[in-house]
Amino acid sequence: MFTSQTSSFQDSIDVEERDDFDSEEITGYIQKTQLNSYYTIYLYQGTRSEAATENAAWNQRRADSTTSLDDFSLTLIDSSLPSEAEPELRTYISRRLSKGALLGGMGNIATVELSIPEQAVGCYCCLVEQERSPEQPDADGNGYVICFMGGSEKWLNLFRLELDKYVQGLHSSLQTPELLNLESEVRPYLSRWYEESVMHIHRVVQLVQNNISFLLHAALSHTLVEVNNSDERTKTDVSRFIKAASLQGLSQQDTTTASLCKAISEDTQSDLIIDCSTSPPTLSNAVSNRFCDDWSQAFLNAAERCNPFLLRQILENFKLKAIQDMNSLKRLVRQAEMSHYALFRSCRFLQGCGNGDVLLQNARAEHSDMPEACSIITVLEEFLRDQSQAHA
Repeated sequence: MFTSQTSSFQDSIDVEERDDFDSEEITGYIQKTQLNSYYTIYLYQGTRSEAATENAAWNQRRADSTTSLDDFSLTLIDSSLPSEAEPELRTYISRRLSKGALLGGMGNIATVELSIPEQAVGCYCCLVEQERSPEQPDADGNGYVICFMGGSEKWLNLFRLELDKYVQGLHSSLQTPELLNLESEVRPYLSRWYEESVMHIHRVVQLVQNNISFLLHAALSHTLVEVNNSDERTKTDVSRFIKAASLQGLSQQDTTTASLCKAISEDTQSDLIIDCSTSPPTLSNAVSNRFCDDWSQAFLNAAERCNPFLLRQILENFKLKAIQDMNSLKRLVRQAEMSHYALFRSCRFLQGCGNGDVLLQNARAEHSDMPEACSIITVLEEFLRDQSQAHA
């Protein structure tokens, strides 16, 4: 049984050999210290809208960077792409819009071929619609098309939620077609998309280094993390990492926050404190286990490669393995209510997985209203304590 668990665990970590990451993609990334990333923002105007008529003069001045079709026009506002590549992107976006493939507020990710060193690149694009006036509720909408390019389509898909949220953060700055705040607000914001939406996991691993296992354990065990003596960006990065590594809302049976908080308070768990006044930071009340320790090396290896996309894939595999083990323990607990042999198998499973403390904490929270299951979990907790004392 332990052999099969070890094999399964190794398969989870070795994402380099899996289909979701091509070896050629990874090799190409390793050869570069920094991925090229680009952004572009277009003004989108429906041809039947009043605003399109009002801004005709502005559009005329930018006729060389405007694509007009029967239903809409697409005008370049700003781009970090090479001059020869931007018209190719505009043609691609126009084609997507004409097919109705871009829906307002929903990011779309695909591979585009452009005249850039990478040739084929992953492209995230989102149509940000402006509110329609009450006088013309049925008129074609106006808005902006925002595009982020870098890496591959597979890689960008790992950060879809972060990219959607980043685009939402720009809404208040998109006021007029001329975007008078382009240089002061919009351009700096767009140029930071890769650093803010993709690199935060990499920064956290680089920050805590060998202590990453303590953050992984904190995320799985719903431990609060406090960051002291650091800037706001670092605090935000750590908070986003903990949220990304957490299993809350992902388990097969959704556990309420109240149940988890109750379980944590009963365990008298202390907050994990990260003091950034030293380098590397000093951690207090740090707790880990064999499961998190084993996974930490995979995170460190990916961070050395400066590959934030591989880091995110490893994080997703880490969560997947934890969920699989959680579901396995649930089945064993149900069987143990009727079988002593199943109880023995539960003990062996917890002993082998290396994540017994986290699994039992979640199991107790989820089975809080099931007395028989709770009694089984109590026996398993005592078994783990005895094992821990024996090894100590």
